[in-house]
Amino acid sequence: MASPIAWQIATVSAIRDETASVRTFSLKVPAWRGHRAGQHVDLRLTAEDGYSVERSYSIASEPERTGAIDLTVERLPDGEASAFLHDVVVVGDRLEIRGPIGGYFVWDVSVGGPLLLVAGGSGVVPLMAMVRHRTRSGSTVLARLLLSSRHVEEIIYREELEGLAARADGLAVVHTLTRSQPAGWTGYTRRLDERMLAEVLEPIGIAARTFICGPTALVETAANGLVRLGLPADRIRTERFGPTGT
Repeated sequence: MASPIAWQIATVSAIRDETASVRTFSLKVPAWRGHRAGQHVDLRLTAEDGYSVERSYSIASEPERTGAIDLTVERLPDGEASAFLHDVVVVGDRLEIRGPIGGYFVWDVSVGGPLLLVAGGSGVVPLMAMVRHRTRSGSTVLARLLLSSRHVEEIIYREELEGLAARADGLAVVHTLTRSQPAGWTGYTRRLDERMLAEVLEPIGIAARTFICGPTALVETAANGLVRLGLPADRIRTERFGPTGT
C-alpha cells in the first residue's frame, strides 16, 4: 500500500457537474490507503515541457469507499490547475496524486457529536465528506450544516443535501443566499452573522464539535461569533482559503 507522501497514478473514472463552475472528478486509485473525512490530497499536473503545478484539493467522498475518491473542484479565474481540470481532463485521463494529508481538520463517527458544520461556497467539500461518512456509517448523531452561497444555482451538492436532510435521521441543512434568492425562498438572505449562528446552533447546543471551511472572512466571522456565543474554542476547527465573494 502506497505511503501517503508517495506520488501515485489515479485514473479519472467519471466527471460530474455540480454547478456551472464546479465539477466533481471521480478517481480510481488502486493503491489508495484510505482516508478520514476532512483530509485532502495533493495533485500534480506536468506539461510535456516539464513545467508542473501542484494544488491541494479536499476529498469529497466518504472513507467507506475503497480504491476511489472524489475531488470537487471550483474553476477559478486565472487558476492554472482548475482551468486544466475543467477544460482539458476527460474520463480515462491519468493524474498524479499523493495523500491522504492532514490530521487536524478531520471527523469520524467515533468522535461523536453533536456536529456543527459551517461552509462558504466550495468550503463545503471537506464537510460533505463528513456528512457522507455520517450517513454511510449509519450514525444518527445530531448534525447541522450551514451553507452560504451567492445564488441558488451555485449551491454545491444541492440535490444530494436535500435528499440527505429528507431522511430525517438527525441531519439538518440550512442555506443562506447572499446575492439573490428565487421566488419562494425560505432560507436566510444575508451574509453569515452571529444571530444566524445562534439560531442554527440552538437546537444542538454549545457542546457541538464544529468545523468551519470557506473564505477567510467567513471563517473568522463564524469562529469568533461562535466563541462569543459560548462555544469552547477547542471544539472549533477551521480551514480557509482566499476570498471568493461568498
